[in-house]
Amino acid sequence: MPDRRLLLGLGAAGLAALLPGAAMAQQRPQQRPAAQPRTPAPPPASPAQTPIGPLDTLARHAILVDADTGAVLLEKAADERMPPASMSKLMTMYVVFERIREGALRLDQELPVSERAFRMGGSRMFLELGSRVSVENLARGVIIQSGNDACVVLAEAISGSEERFAELMNQVARRIGLRDSTFRNASGWPHPEHRMTARDLSLLARRLIADFPEFYRFYSERSFRWNNIEQANRNPLLGRVPGADGLKTGSTEEAGFGVTASALRDGRRLILVVTGLPSMRARAEESERLMEWGFREFENVTLFRASDTVEEAPVWLGERPSVPLVGGRNLVLTLPRSWRDRLQVRVAYPAPLPAPVLRGQEVGELLVGGQGVPPMRLPLYAGADVGRLGVLQRIPPVLHRALFGA
Repeated sequence: MPDRRLLLGLGAAGLAALLPGAAMAQQRPQQRPAAQPRTPAPPPASPAQTPIGPLDTLARHAILVDADTGAVLLEKAADERMPPASMSKLMTMYVVFERIREGALRLDQELPVSERAFRMGGSRMFLELGSRVSVENLARGVIIQSGNDACVVLAEAISGSEERFAELMNQVARRIGLRDSTFRNASGWPHPEHRMTARDLSLLARRLIADFPEFYRFYSERSFRWNNIEQANRNPLLGRVPGADGLKTGSTEEAGFGVTASALRDGRRLILVVTGLPSMRARAEESERLMEWGFREFENVTLFRASDTVEEAPVWLGERPSVPLVGGRNLVLTLPRSWRDRLQVRVAYPAPLPAPVLRGQEVGELLVGGQGVPPMRLPLYAGADVGRLGVLQRIPPVLHRALFGA
């Protein structure tokens, strides 16, 4: 049967109606200067891909995603496996939060500090050997202080050993859709097989925020004191970018400086992952610049509400002549602000729809495009049941079509 297509050219007015060194000195043989720490030179800026053209960034890997629509606003080597450093602690806490929700752990439950946890290097919560610490304080130690020792305590409590906990991390990662991540420890400690992608980190952050809103509050806490040592949250966007409320930084010699960050502004949440930056300062400045760029250059456009009828589609041999087509949810797109005047929307479905039609049945699609607008497809569903006419009732319309055509 022929397709029925409704073309809606949305100009500005139409869309508004629709939408609610200096040179080195010579070295003297008798004078050898003391060794100085070497600061890595910043990598040259190279472009990330965006819907509105290339954008230079110092980050080695980057992705910027709208948390509600899943739209990717910017990406650079987002599917290249790389060392995530402490950003993989997001996976550690996802597993911990699951165990708390399942009742296997309680926030007030106290866990013992083993010698292995006590001797962990790198960033630490400074746990005392043989002490017992509540799950809630350990969670803050991981999230705010990036405590490798706290990660080991939690891993041993859940799985008996950090190695078995890493296996559990991999199982949960596969289940929630992380396709290119492999975990070998709970802390992100350097390991040649401990790898993630920027895309997986953004998905993990999105899942953590959506799945555990009752625990996400920990990520916005600015500091935490344990064992009389107060440490500040390392997230450079907290207090620097309006709406920033998480998530986790990471840095090793191999990985460089990175952050998985999120900010909520005017009801819209963005998630940013950047890695491979040369310094803490570069991490702070570049993550702020890219986050602000995302809020400034893009907007979320509601085409139709969940209850809106997009179009009435005719039904052949149905007990009613038509059925409403609905999106089943709010149809929201993330678009560059400059695309408002170029947006076009079409409704496509086989017309007429043959009866019977079941409520919730996918029967068509909404096609979005336009000059410079990448094509997007959104499914449309039947908004009501339409039964088929009885045998005798079908005779007149069938004869009419046979004699006179459609």
